[in-house]
Amino acid sequence: MNEGRPLLEVRDLKKHFPLRSGLFGGASGHVYAVDGVTFAISKGETLSLVGESGCGKSTLGRCIVRLLEPSAGSIVFGGQDISHLGRRQLRSFRGLAQIVFQNPVSSLNPRKTAGAAIGRSLANFSGLAPKAARARLDQILEQVGLAASYADRYPHQLSGGERQRVGIARALATGPQFIVCDEPVSALDVSVQATVLNLLADLRDELGLAYLFISHDLSVVVHIADRIAVMYAGALCEVGPTDAVLAPPYHPYTEILLSAIPSPEPGVEHPRIRSRADPAGVDRPTLGCCFQNRCGRKLGRICEDTTPPMVDAAPGHRIACHIPIAELRTARPVLPGRQSPGALAG
Repeated sequence: MNEGRPLLEVRDLKKHFPLRSGLFGGASGHVYAVDGVTFAISKGETLSLVGESGCGKSTLGRCIVRLLEPSAGSIVFGGQDISHLGRRQLRSFRGLAQIVFQNPVSSLNPRKTAGAAIGRSLANFSGLAPKAARARLDQILEQVGLAASYADRYPHQLSGGERQRVGIARALATGPQFIVCDEPVSALDVSVQATVLNLLADLRDELGLAYLFISHDLSVVVHIADRIAVMYAGALCEVGPTDAVLAPPYHPYTEILLSAIPSPEPGVEHPRIRSRADPAGVDRPTLGCCFQNRCGRKLGRICEDTTPPMVDAAPGHRIACHIPIAELRTARPVLPGRQSPGALAG
């Protein structure tokens, strides 16, 4: 991670969706998809945002690139608050911050070739003459591991991995400094996931990119993440360096996510930690810890009445939990086969 002022600073960001009901569609409540999230990402750094489906990860990523309007909070990019930019200013920002979507099938126009998809980004942001733009298009395709001939192919003529490479190429065409990778490998075969992850890591190192890498799978993010942020019910419950988050002490929710990872060794199993209730979202408590209904180590009234503050578990590693750090460190052993990121990678 680079020193100095962060490239991106998210401060107390919130996104609440109204629940409509009745004859006139009045708001009867809200879904707190993102509820007071704060973090920073430096140039050249990858922060992985992990959590179960429905916890608000994708909503947070879309708010950062302003595909969704935040309800409150601020987003500071390169020292400028971009939370409320007008359309003209927002256009300049979007040349610097891009997104790679989860499903390459739905994110590409089936009636447009790969070259047209990438070329539109070049036309909007590069200002290159047609001949130079074509040369740049070929260069970008080469960067993502595709031959220049792929520019003439339609999405249905590409494999899943090739379509995602086109999606990455389209993001690169604007010359970004920061990319939100929203579950970029979850729709791909396991055999293809590693090649796309390696591509993203190589592009980061080559171009100095910063990533917010969104995933529900800790065994995937360990390959690319400098730091991990664990999200539950719209809030962050743990943030820290990858090595620290994958070893005690960790939040009880992180513990559940870790226990869900299959063992990398055939025939070797480890105990699965079962939560006490259904996943987050609908029944989120209005007071206290957002994880209290599922936590098997709930302390009582303090968890019910008081939102836990972020406390330091180690330098750069913070956990939001009322359980003392010493107990989080010693209450449970490291899960079998999870002593290190290398063990997770298999």
